Amino acid sequence: MQMESDGLMIGEQSVGESDRLVTVLTRDEGVVRAFARQAKRTGSTKVSATQLFCYSRLTLYKGRDKYIIDDARPIELFFDLRRDIERLALAQYFCELARSLAPQEAPAGDFLRLLLNSFHFLSKGTRPPLLLKAVVEMRMLSFAGYMPDLVGCCGCGCYEADPMLFYPREGAICCPECAREHGGAPMPLGPGVLTALRHTIYADFEKLFSFTLPPAGQKALAAASERYMLCTLDRSFRTLDFFHGLAT
Repeated sequence: MQMESDGLMIGEQSVGESDRLVTVLTRDEGVVRAFARQAKRTGSTKVSATQLFCYSRLTLYKGRDKYIIDDARPIELFFDLRRDIERLALAQYFCELARSLAPQEAPAGDFLRLLLNSFHFLSKGTRPPLLLKAVVEMRMLSFAGYMPDLVGCCGCGCYEADPMLFYPREGAICCPECAREHGGAPMPLGPGVLTALRHTIYADFEKLFSFTLPPAGQKALAAASERYMLCTLDRSFRTLDFFHGLAT
């Protein structure tokens, strides 16, 4: 069966001297694995169109256990992601997260839209990397069915306190009064950081990237989103470890 689809390359693996096995995030089929013959042959449009981070127009044939890419034309290369090691590392992490959370052979338009917009802002340097990281982590987890409950305190229901205490393992928040009986190891969040964390999961997509925080707030937001992600998925990410290693 032949199909045409736009897809974002979120994984690539060399096969022999001239071929590639790629992991593609598509709008209608979600995450698919596809074999691209002659993808490294000089002069072929597949050379750039099947590289990691490239958003491409694909002609695919569905095989028994994977797709075959018959034709690939690049739409957006996001080449600037490769000009800076921090941007490159973060983009690789976003791809690994998508490979873990996006559905296979099922619609994944929300995931694709999120990654394309994140790559755009990351490549242009128009949004702080830590804010993008928090948005991608929290929104992607929410798309996958892991949305935390940040509406109000899990004990009394109050909307805001200074600080509000975030419990990453439970995906819940508590006011200081209720936290006395809750136990555990919460993360304190000031009003600005709590508002930003709520924004990452509840905001309309058109406004998703339209918020700011001072540097200290960015670090607190990124720490909270990352901790929630790690507790929820109960696994490590090699690309995330590499990203953090750049700061040491």
